[in-house]
Amino acid sequence: MKKTLTLAGALVCAAALTLASCAQAPGTGAASEAPSASASASASGAAFKACMVSDSGGFDDKSFNQTSYKGLTDAKTQLGIETGQVESNSNADYAKNVQSMVDANCNIIVTVGFLLSDDTLASAKKNPNIKYAIVDNNDPKTYPAAKNLKPLTFNTAQSSFLAGYLAAGMTKTKKVGTFGGAKIPTVTIFMDGFSQGVDYYNKQKSANVQVLGWDAAKQDGQFTGDFEDQKGGQRTAQGLISQGADIVFPVAGPAGLGALQAAKGSGGKVNAIWVDTDGCVSAEQYCSNIITSVYKGMDLAVADAIKAAKDGSFSNEPYVGTLENDGTGLAPFHDFDSKVPAELKSEVDALKADIISGKIKIESKSQPSA
Repeated sequence: MKKTLTLAGALVCAAALTLASCAQAPGTGAASEAPSASASASASGAAFKACMVSDSGGFDDKSFNQTSYKGLTDAKTQLGIETGQVESNSNADYAKNVQSMVDANCNIIVTVGFLLSDDTLASAKKNPNIKYAIVDNNDPKTYPAAKNLKPLTFNTAQSSFLAGYLAAGMTKTKKVGTFGGAKIPTVTIFMDGFSQGVDYYNKQKSANVQVLGWDAAKQDGQFTGDFEDQKGGQRTAQGLISQGADIVFPVAGPAGLGALQAAKGSGGKVNAIWVDTDGCVSAEQYCSNIITSVYKGMDLAVADAIKAAKDGSFSNEPYVGTLENDGTGLAPFHDFDSKVPAELKSEVDALKADIISGKIKIESKSQPSA
């Protein structure tokens, strides 16, 4: 079941299909710099406390965690509540960091990332009076038993399909590349959609654009091994570039910044498509090399879950962000607005409509369900 976010005022032109017609998409706003393990209070909302635990990328990762953290700070501003947050430095920190938020008397704890799944579920079961939400995971076999745990997921295979088609239409070398931080479903879903979008372009145009770094049929490809190593991300991107890729699609959090560095150092020969948030906002120094970004409205989903916990309407019904409800999509083209051909823009708009209507079926084993 699809559930539309209740923060309707922040949604982006839901009725419009033109990708560049809106000034800002969900998940594209810049987040303020996060203090580690600190709390800030508001007199009007001191009776309710919302808290967040990052994954190892930290709240200033220019991507996944930063956008989720913006949802916490937005909720604080909108609802006048107290907030608390703690950054994780490694996977070993997750359990203790979640417990620290329990000890801080939080009313809702939002954890950020697939890798926090086990620790979040364990804590939710142990503390039924606390509400929990987890960004980017839902396990239909185990999560329903925890009535106080809400999954916040995103079908980025849909939006990545658009990115893949766009990349295939923009490449000059007829080779595009992608790589991930870790081989987990919330990463490979991007790579699946991207690859399928390129394949669709090839079929429609009788073209032969190659995808380097991911084999959708074998569900295998290139990964840096973590989400922090920017040098590793740069090396991986350079490897794809050396094979001929002139557009790179990194799905690796902060490690993906290495790909932007490689693109910027190419002298205009290589460009990139960013993920999770609008890269021209979160990593604006690389905007001249970012064609667009596949955004996830994590900020809206997080803020909505916090609001529901505060007003008593919270449920464990999974949220799935889609193209239809603007939970995911493509960010504006920014510096590339005049460089992307009008015909290609129109084709991408039409593909979005066809995906929403069901005319085009996205194939990815990692797609979320609700």
